[in-house]
Formats: sequence, C-alpha cells, structure tokens
Amino acid sequence: MAKEDRYLQLFRGRWRFYRRVPKSVQHLDTRGVVQEALGTGSIETARIRRDALEEACNLYWASLVAGGGDQAEARYEAARARAKVLGHAYKRLDDLVQDAPLEEIVERIVALRGKDGPQLDVDTDALLGGVPSPRVRLSKAHDIFIEHCAAEELSGKSTNQIKQYKKVKLRAVNNFIKIVGDKTLDSITDEDAVRFHDWWQGRITGKTGDRKLSGNSGNRDIGNLRRIYREVYARFGERKRPNPFDGLSFQDPKRLRETPPPFPVSWIRDKLLFADSYAAVKGKHRALNSQALGIFLTCIETGCRPSEICNIEPGRIHLDHEIPHIVVDFDESREIKTESSTRRIPLVGIAHEAMKHARQGFPKYRDKENSFSAAMLKYLRRRELLPSERHLVYSIRHSFEDRLKSAHVDPEMRRLLMGHSIDRPEYGEGGDLAFRLELLKRIELPYDCGLVSLLGE
Repeated sequence: MAKEDRYLQLFRGRWRFYRRVPKSVQHLDTRGVVQEALGTGSIETARIRRDALEEACNLYWASLVAGGGDQAEARYEAARARAKVLGHAYKRLDDLVQDAPLEEIVERIVALRGKDGPQLDVDTDALLGGVPSPRVRLSKAHDIFIEHCAAEELSGKSTNQIKQYKKVKLRAVNNFIKIVGDKTLDSITDEDAVRFHDWWQGRITGKTGDRKLSGNSGNRDIGNLRRIYREVYARFGERKRPNPFDGLSFQDPKRLRETPPPFPVSWIRDKLLFADSYAAVKGKHRALNSQALGIFLTCIETGCRPSEICNIEPGRIHLDHEIPHIVVDFDESREIKTESSTRRIPLVGIAHEAMKHARQGFPKYRDKENSFSAAMLKYLRRRELLPSERHLVYSIRHSFEDRLKSAHVDPEMRRLLMGHSIDRPEYGEGGDLAFRLELLKRIELPYDCGLVSLLGE
C-alpha cells in the first residue's frame, strides 16, 4: 500500500483506520489492533481523518512510555488528541459537571457505547476529562507557550523578530525564577506574584540602588507572565482558572521613562549632513560603512523607523517613478509594527541620493536592525555627533516630526507620513504622492555634496 494510504482499509465501500499496536508498547497497550470507522467513502477525507487518528495513537503510546514529569503531559496531550478525533474538545471532568449543558454530557456518554476493555478506558479519559492537567514548572510552561500558544503569532515574523519575541518572554520567566523560583504553575500564589511586583517596584523607584527602570519594563514582564499562565492553562482546558498576575501593573509607566530628545535642526544641518563627520580620520577614526550611512541619511529625510529602512526590499524602492519614493508595506517574511505603518514616502534631498546607491536595499542590515542601531549609536558617540547622552539614533525620527510641526503640516498628515495610527476610518490614500512631496519639500535640508561620494564607497 502506498505510504499516503497507510493504516487505511476499504470495507464495503467505506474506509476505516486499522493499525496494529507497535511491539514496543504491546505490554502496555493490550488492544492488539486499533480500528476505527472513518465514516466516509472518499479517500481524500479518509486520509485527513486518518492523520488525526495517527497523531492520537502516537501521543497515547508516547504517554505510556514517557517517564518522570513528561508522562503527565504526554498523557494529557494524548487525551486531547483523542477527544478531537471523537468530535469533541477535551474538557476536565469538573468543568463538564459545572458548566457543560446536559445534552453535551449525554452526547459524550453515548459516544462510548459499544466500546470495551482498554479502548473504553482510553475514550472515557478523552471524552469525560479523566486526565488531570499536567503539573509543569514555569520554565516548561514557557516552552509550551512558545511551541503551541504563540505558534500563529510567530508565523509572520522574521528570524530576528522571532528571536526578539522569545528573548522578551524568556527574560520575564528568568526574572521570576530568580526572585521566586521555578515553581509549578499550580503552586504559584498571589503572594508570589506580589513579591515579583514588589521587586520590580524597587527597580522602578531606584530603591535597589541601581539605575531606575521604566514602569513599562515591569509591566512587560508581568504581562508576559500573566499571558503565559493564562494561555498554557487554556491549552490544558482550564480557561477560567484564576490568574495570580491579574490586577498587577504600574499605573504610570511613562512617568519615569526618558523619551529620547530630537536633534536640533541646526545640529542635523551642520553636523549630521556634513561629509567630514563620516569620513575616515587617519590614525583616529574609520569611515562609517556606506550601508549604515545610507540608512541613517534616509531616515533623516523620510522619518522612517530604522528597522523600516534596514529591511526595505528592492521591489519597494521606486526610483524610476515620476516621483521617486519608497513603500513601507507588509511582507510575508517579517511583521511590521502596525497596520498604519504602511505608507508611501517621496524621496527628497539626501534620502534620494542615498537610495540611488541602494537600489537593492541594505543587505548588510536586513533583519539586523538592532545591529545597525548599536553600531550607529557607537559611531555617533565616538565621533561626538550626539548633542547629549540622552540622544539616540531614533532621535532623528523625533526630529522629523518636529520639522513637520514647524512647517505647519496638519496633525493627520503628520501621522500618515510617520506611520502613526489615525483615530478615524481611513478614506483614500490621505493625499497623493505629489502632495506628500510638496510637504516634504517644505522641510528638506541642504547637505554637503561630499556625502554622495561616501555613499558610493
């Protein structure tokens, strides 16, 4: 039989699942053969239903041979898979008794008719919630969350975005383990959560003696723990389980957060758009690499986030258009910040020159925006191109917005150009390219022509 039709038998014009219990688990599963009518004469439908039964069998047998703490989780996953095969969502017995309609309970019991022996035990566990939720430690719950709960969310992210996503979740888990311990989820108490909240409060207020951190950082840690706890238990069928992290947050996360100040326009014009700032100085400074320079200069006149320019694809660079422009848009290989971030931006001044030298984008920093920001900030500090220690690479974006304000560009148009959300349904494109070009021409800055030669190096 072809591999694609494994475990399928045709009986009186209808397909059934037929699979022998592997020798390795025959001492644990005495059924000998697993048989199940698939209720269809269509081979395509039979294959789909076969796949579900095959997975359920594999999980069940894995649960029989699993050892230690893995056994409970394997048994639970097997029960969930078997319940799905039988046409029901797995629900704990307590939840069925308390919340399920009588009709559903009767339907589950009726589905057990005609079964006996080991198969009756397996299906009873699956349909009547006989397998308790596994007791997993927080570190293991994190792995379950990443593998199962966050799978869809991660599917649209790039390799680097996935790495950053996992890093933030793991940081929250590791911080909790450091303060409270790697407890099982069911043993985490309200007092444990409050203890973790108090630890973060000390970091935010500076009572620990270290540099003050923003309340936003604390909220992110607590929020991630709250989500991991909630979604892992939801996967275990306990959607109403009280969450010890509920109600814990910091009311004013922005109060202690220092927003990077914008670069003064005079500073941009006299220093950041001056070729000698990026050229090599013999025996003292290397020149800034041309791709990093191109990204930075493009950000100055487009207001784009550095990540948007680092990851721009050739198909979104339109230099031969009547109005040269770039497009920030969705990409199957990576996620953009928000839906409102999609926009078309005319190229003016040094940004136009930079993109002429980067028709293929910036491959050195594609999906490596953090590397760009770190390298660029280090360079600006070394060359004394920052007005203060509080200024960052991202400050150039704040400057762009301030320049739009100074040019009396209306708030809605500013949000469109910046890729910020608009508090109303969006109609049309919010101004065609020609109009956007006119607005950007208002704030275009003169630049040192020597920059162009540096872009070509």
